Order: sequence, then structure tokens, then C-alpha cells
Amino acid sequence: MLCYNRVRWFNKSLEGSTELILVTNDDGVDAPGLLALKQGLESLDEIAVVAPDRNWSAAGHTKTMHKPLRIQKVTLRDGSCAYATDGAPTDCVALVMLGLLKEQPTLVVSGINPGGNLAHDLTYSGTVAAAMEGAINNIPSIAVSIDANHAEHIDFAPAAEYAARIAQRVLADGLPPDTFLNVNVPAIPIAQIQGVRITRLGKRIYRDLLVERQDPHGKNYYWIGGEPPSGVVEPGTDFGALAERYVSITPVHMDMTSHTLLDRLKSWETDSM
Repeated sequence: MLCYNRVRWFNKSLEGSTELILVTNDDGVDAPGLLALKQGLESLDEIAVVAPDRNWSAAGHTKTMHKPLRIQKVTLRDGSCAYATDGAPTDCVALVMLGLLKEQPTLVVSGINPGGNLAHDLTYSGTVAAAMEGAINNIPSIAVSIDANHAEHIDFAPAAEYAARIAQRVLADGLPPDTFLNVNVPAIPIAQIQGVRITRLGKRIYRDLLVERQDPHGKNYYWIGGEPPSGVVEPGTDFGALAERYVSITPVHMDMTSHTLLDRLKSWETDSM
């Protein structure tokens, strides 16, 4: 099952062996952010696109275990081919790692999400989950989002440009095991972007509300609504970088242990519990 973008195939043949970049997302294979990302990366290496056949936003690190997964070859809007699956973003990466393609990717890039994935959003984001799955499989991975609040018309070009620049550095330098990069790009023209900042995760402020309604049969149903979330703008954080018109690059480690709490809890081992 081969469906690669081979724009640089002949050049790479002269230079040496090719590498494969896996491109995926959580908004679905038809999402404009996916196409922009693919086109932004295709000057670097061969590209394989494997993405969900529908929107999986806020799906988190979902993995399909209870039903078979179906895959079909589709055509993107620029005429190139891709694979669509009825699985989650995590499944897209897992399928490739388990042998869907004849080659293993050297890099996984997920996005471009049309809203920021900042701070606590990482626990919800399907975009980030795909990068997590890459890291779990020891593949350098990047999640890319543009802080456009899911606007109707978004210029993905700046985010695609920075995704390519960052991907090029990762391909050259690699990443440590069990890590990935979470990238957020301000939704402004590229000439107005001040550069990049290496950041830590900030603090997200959610304003969710439970909305209760009734259907025509008088039965209650519920929406999770409320105002859009905000965040604490603090120097050194992803929110702080975006506020100052910088691209935020946050290195994320898969070890979620609270190391500062380990010593404090050691006494529990000898207490009678």
C-alpha cells in the first residue's frame, strides 16, 4: 500500500537514502490545515498522509481496540493521494508503526490545528495525541497548531512555514526518547512574527458551563458550553510567547510522574494504610 509524495525523489536519490515524514491531524483528511502542512513539508522529504476520515477534535489519546479499522485511499485537494481511516489520530500513527506502509517514518508531524493547543489542552487534543503516539514509538514527533480560535478563514501559511523550519531541525538533530514538540503559531502574517521562543506549558482557564435542554419527547439532554477558554499570560510560557507574537515551541516529556512529590509520599510506604 504505497501513497507517498515524491516531489524530491530524484534529488534525494542523488543525495542518498530518503526519509519518510508521516503527516496526520485530528480535524480530518479534508481539513485545510492538513493540506497546508503537507505542502509545507514536502520540500524536505517524502510525505505520507494518514488521517482520520472525520473530525476527532478533543478526542485525546484515544486508541481503537473494540472494532476493526477501515482504510481507504483518497485524493487531497491538490490532487495528491492520502489514506483516510475511521480511527482516531492515535490510530493513524499506530497503523503506520504496525506496518500499514512499507517504510517506517523518521518523523511524525500532526496538524495544523486551527486553534491553539496550550497548557492543559494537551490532555484533550487529538492533534497532540498523534504526536504522543509517535513519541511512544520512539519517532521524533511534532504537534503544530495556529492560535486562530477556529476562525472561518485562516491563513495557514505562516504555521506551515514554521512547521517546515522546525521539522528540518528535528530531522537534523533528532529528539531525546519519550519526548515531542508542541508548537503554537500566532495567527498573524509571517512578517509580523518575531521569531521563536522555547517555552514551558502555561495555565489554561476554562469557562465551561453545563447547558440543559429538553428534546421533543420531554427528555433532558446536555451540552458542555460556555465562553471560549483563556490563559495566564506569563513570561516563559506558551501563552506568554504568543502574546508577544512569537512561535511557542514546548518540549513535552511522556514521563508524567510528579518527581517533586515522590520523596514526600515515601513515608506512605511505612505507614499503616
